[in-house]
Amino acid sequence: MSIVKTETLKSTGIAPKLRDPGFWGDNAAVIGLIVIGAIFSMLTPYFLTWANISDLLVSASILLVLATAQQFAIVTGGIDLSIAGNLPWAAVVFGLAYNGGLGMGVSIIAAILAGTLVGAVNGLVIAKLKVNDFIATLGMLGVMNGVALIVSDGQSFSVNSHFLQALALGSIGPVRYFYLIALLIAAGAHLVFTHTAFGTHVLATGGNREAARNMGIPVSRMRIAVYIIDGALVGLAAVLLVARTGGSDPSLQTSELLTSIASVVLGGSSLFGGRAAVVGTVAGALVLTTLLNGFTLLQVSEFYQPIAVGIVVIAAAVLSRLQR
Repeated sequence: MSIVKTETLKSTGIAPKLRDPGFWGDNAAVIGLIVIGAIFSMLTPYFLTWANISDLLVSASILLVLATAQQFAIVTGGIDLSIAGNLPWAAVVFGLAYNGGLGMGVSIIAAILAGTLVGAVNGLVIAKLKVNDFIATLGMLGVMNGVALIVSDGQSFSVNSHFLQALALGSIGPVRYFYLIALLIAAGAHLVFTHTAFGTHVLATGGNREAARNMGIPVSRMRIAVYIIDGALVGLAAVLLVARTGGSDPSLQTSELLTSIASVVLGGSSLFGGRAAVVGTVAGALVLTTLLNGFTLLQVSEFYQPIAVGIVVIAAAVLSRLQR
């Protein structure tokens, strides 16, 4: 009996989990965050200061909103490359609306609707015209970069607003508005995937589209819906970006496209669809932001930072295969 119990403990202990590649894939973001945080805390005394942690979380907030947007596309087995064009487009719409005298509330709504429109077009092209997600959103990336430059005449816009300044700098106690908004968005996405019929249908669509269709799930509508949500969140991220930078730039070259994908996959979601891990996505966004923050504190050249992000993206793809 004791031998049986011993063998049972061995089979259910931590050792089998450590030998399971899926374990490392599921927990890569959390493990990476702990390791990277420990290394930087030893290399620089400024890393664990509250001022730096607060700035780090603010920097992670825009990425987290974009990663949550990307999560909706990826969970259906798709991907949204148009984020890098949709983000400056929505920011330009915000700047044009506000400087045109439409007021802050209308300008925010305009930016979100601008992002939503791009998402809706993506969804329709993908679901109705049967264009591959990668090709459709890659094409939309180029289109929206051009549209943003055309409507703005290639000019950036300053957006001076006490509301945006308060949004960027204000807080409730120690909690800054930026990361409060980002966490609320992530929490909402988590609830959608775990406690709603819509979330269940989206997961089923990503897991096996033919089986989902046979179960009566409107697969095309699910795919359109996730890209609409994706676009709306990109529009919201554009508002946060304008609040943080004080203006909108149509020629903005953002690295958030790669990092939004890496955040999702590092968090435990699969690039092949059918799996959502919003809590892990939060950790993934923090890993990438912490990496760049630590390099900045250590005065590592910016030339090396994209290399580190690229390595993480490749690692995320490898982990995704382990989870398949």
